[in-house]
Amino acid sequence: MTTKISTDSYKGVRDFYPEDMFVQNYIFGVWKSVAESFGYNEYGASILESAELYRAKSGEEIVNEQTYTFKDRGDREVTLRPEMTPTVARMVAARQHDLSFPLRWYSIPNLFRYEKPQRGRLREHWQLNVDLFGVESDEADAEVITIAYQIMKKFGAKDEDFVIRLNSRKLLDDMYKYFSLTPEQSQKVAKIIDKKNKIPADVFEASLSEITPDKTTEIIRVIGSAERFMDTVGKDNKNAEGLIKLIEKLEKNGVKNIVFDPTLMRGFDYYTGVVFEVFDTHPDNNRSVFGGGRYDDLLNIFGARKIPTVGFGAGDVTARDFLETHKLLPEYMPSAELFICTMEPKFAENAEVLAATLRANGVKVATNFSDKKIGDQVKTADKQKIPYVLVIGENEVAGGTFTLKEMKTGTEHKIPATGIAEIIKKSE
Repeated sequence: MTTKISTDSYKGVRDFYPEDMFVQNYIFGVWKSVAESFGYNEYGASILESAELYRAKSGEEIVNEQTYTFKDRGDREVTLRPEMTPTVARMVAARQHDLSFPLRWYSIPNLFRYEKPQRGRLREHWQLNVDLFGVESDEADAEVITIAYQIMKKFGAKDEDFVIRLNSRKLLDDMYKYFSLTPEQSQKVAKIIDKKNKIPADVFEASLSEITPDKTTEIIRVIGSAERFMDTVGKDNKNAEGLIKLIEKLEKNGVKNIVFDPTLMRGFDYYTGVVFEVFDTHPDNNRSVFGGGRYDDLLNIFGARKIPTVGFGAGDVTARDFLETHKLLPEYMPSAELFICTMEPKFAENAEVLAATLRANGVKVATNFSDKKIGDQVKTADKQKIPYVLVIGENEVAGGTFTLKEMKTGTEHKIPATGIAEIIKKSE
């Protein structure tokens, strides 16, 4: 007996049927148009990278437990990239003497990470990466955060639909100094603060107490509100002043929905300055949508000269969740604008001739290849959401006049072939 192979996709990845691909292309289109409107240029690279790249940047544990790593036939260790940042750092380091800075680059790679699939997180996803290389001033931070804001606006989001949370790793370092924490304590406290909003308050307090038992209450009090944090750590503090100036710049750019969040960490160790995240305010999807920050030491592992960098990554899974939650998904439209039905198979050639003429005039046309009755052909077009239909039969061939039907309204136009393209293009 032949064993039937399952039709299920691999766990944690997705199949993209045309309706799904339509949404995916819409998301990519918004990302690309906003990035390019700020003068960013697209780059790309292979999904295959040397495992050594991630060991140097992220450590042995992440490579062994969270990546798809294998040996190729040349006995080389290869990893399916889990993120794009190490790749773009490698690319810039390889040609840093030939490149003209500042660089405004973006890409939309697919990424792979072996982890438990859950809402907003899968084993494969696509991610917009936007990076500005070579600018140390906060003008770069403001531009990149403004791009993130404009992406949300282009998706149709209102300011009240999301907030941009902002913090500074330098300001957090100042807090560790204020509490006289050792480097080891600082690192451990940072990791716990990063989990603050994901664990119960008593667990958070107990975890802090294990590291700083005599300072736990005061740390919790200080990070509990932006005002207290600034009153305690931010007084006469250059890093606090820098963050305030950045917020003022963003407000001048029209970005008003910003909040300072002293608990925002953004997980990754490579952040060196400002960090931010776009956060969905809807109660059904109250979570981070995407984020980024400044990482000035990005090229260190390649022994390259220091190049200040700021950027962010935005995933397609969380983008779609946001659009669905806020009812901002675009209405599906197929590629075909017109379906040509045939009264009998003998009119197939006439249909193809007309279709070729219309395609030359920019109309996307599908024709009937079946022997279905006209009613069933029209039903097929309707089911596929093709907006226009016309029928070719004896009368149409003899008279050169066609009935173009708009499926959504039922409106019919009796016109010669030369008028078809104009009506269809008017409706776009």
